[in-house]
Amino acid sequence: MKNPPITTHILNTALGKPATGIDLALWILKEGEWTKLSSAVTNEDGRIDGWSESDWFEDKSAEQLFATYKLVFELDSYWEKQGIDAFYPSAEICFKVQDTKHYHIPLLLSPFAYSTYRGS
Repeated sequence: MKNPPITTHILNTALGKPATGIDLALWILKEGEWTKLSSAVTNEDGRIDGWSESDWFEDKSAEQLFATYKLVFELDSYWEKQGIDAFYPSAEICFKVQDTKHYHIPLLLSPFAYSTYRGS
């Protein structure tokens, strides 16, 4: 698969630049339990180059991908490297994949707040 159906990037709005070196994981909710699908680290542009287990998305019908997912961003070490005492040690974004469109889930980050939206 050239482009995974779920992507993300992180922008540090307090510093006005991409957030690099943040560990994150993608989870899926199946039968009431969360299962880790993959992990990644943001690059110099605050984006991921790909998922560590990107083959999970291969050869799946659209219906097999329809589910509830969450992205978990580990933020503590990022803020420590910036020399900033931040409020949120991690951020979790849950969302539903309900169609065959691409799902881009950005994270806008500052030491005391974060927000997200459905990107394109």
